[in-house]
Amino acid sequence: MALFPLFILFLIAPSSSNAQWPPSPGYWPSSRFRSMSFYQGYRNLWGYSHQRVEQNALTIWLDSTSGSGFKSVKPFRSGYFGASIKLQPGYTAGVITAFYLSNNEAHPGFHDEVDIEFLGTTFGKPYTLQTNVYIRGSGDGRIIGREMKFHLWFDPTKNFHQYAILWSPKEIIFLVDDVPVRRYPRKSAATFPLRPMWVYGSIWDASSWATEEGKYKADYRYQPFVASYTNFKAAGCSAYSPAWCRPVSASPFRSGGLTGQQYRTMRWVQRYHMVYNYCEDHKRDHSLTPECWG
Repeated sequence: MALFPLFILFLIAPSSSNAQWPPSPGYWPSSRFRSMSFYQGYRNLWGYSHQRVEQNALTIWLDSTSGSGFKSVKPFRSGYFGASIKLQPGYTAGVITAFYLSNNEAHPGFHDEVDIEFLGTTFGKPYTLQTNVYIRGSGDGRIIGREMKFHLWFDPTKNFHQYAILWSPKEIIFLVDDVPVRRYPRKSAATFPLRPMWVYGSIWDASSWATEEGKYKADYRYQPFVASYTNFKAAGCSAYSPAWCRPVSASPFRSGGLTGQQYRTMRWVQRYHMVYNYCEDHKRDHSLTPECWG
């Protein structure tokens, strides 16, 4: 008779493989925006010889001679920006693969930036997904990062996964396969990027800090380091759009924000997969990050 309750427990207990996956967000914003080919929305920015476009997929790589980067053809003042990305397995320490918004070229040394960055790793350890927000003044010795880092619930080297930034005048939402992993609300103009930004992607050597604070460097015995991008999406209000252009939303609400189900999914991800939150770092000077106060 003792076997019967054990059998029932086996049936109702979630498997360990399913337990690591986030609950459904209930809404999929990527489905609202059309995909585009690379050349419909982007151009090479640097490292042209380290970039290849085949069947609507862009491949960029880093070796001992160069990395590579690309940039959107127009700036935006809000929008949904996404791409499906596949990373290289194995030893990638020191290597950054990025998809981000920036106005660095328009405001050098005094720019805004919203980052999705994959921090390379060593054998047997997972990639770290770093999200970050800079507001004015980064790049000139006054860098104030607002990093939140995650270990993903899947292996990003096995398949393409969709990574996106939704930026509106009210909030920034980072999404992975339509799962919101972070929401950065506008609490003041001083702590929120409001100037037009372009969309960028790149792969480059950041050995000084990328992997375990620079402990492990890029090792070019494993070159080239390759990243592939496809399913590009960039929709919203460009810098040239009329004033009445309505910002896009990551939820069914036209006013923005997230649904209750999306919030619950985001909190689940942050509970089980977040590995760093700048607001919880007691070594940081939080007088510089007042959005952490409340």
